[in-house]
Amino acid sequence: MSETLPSIGDMLTATVPMARTLNLVFEETTPERAVVRLPDQPDYHNHVGGPHAGAMFTLAESASGAIVLAAFGDQLSRAVPLAVRAEIGYKKLAMGPVTATAELGRPAAEVVAELDAGQRPEFPVRISITREDGAETGEMTVVWTLRPNAPEKAPEK
Repeated sequence: MSETLPSIGDMLTATVPMARTLNLVFEETTPERAVVRLPDQPDYHNHVGGPHAGAMFTLAESASGAIVLAAFGDQLSRAVPLAVRAEIGYKKLAMGPVTATAELGRPAAEVVAELDAGQRPEFPVRISITREDGAETGEMTVVWTLRPNAPEKAPEK
């Protein structure tokens, strides 16, 4: 399994321009946890010299997307993962590099069982944003869905 870990980060960096723009570093991506780091970059600072709120939102959303792909990548042939809504709270001043750690809020097997039953499951991903000293500067929840692909129509005669 460890051979597949870098591929999700590489795939997201290649296909999501904002991940590339912000130079996000995908440090860990498993079905249980994703850890993504935003380096300290003056071009993305806010008025007090820390990472801009928009950059931290993108960091956390990217971590949530990484865990969704790790947990549900085997479902991509029949469903598309989509973010439904997100809520973020900024708790402390963030300075320097920040790291987002994402965890699924529901067991993946439960989500897949709903998909198997013909439903469009929704599930939360919780993300903690921390500074290098370990202080939590923000928290975010992204609710995702697996939208089933439309069934293929039989060719007309």
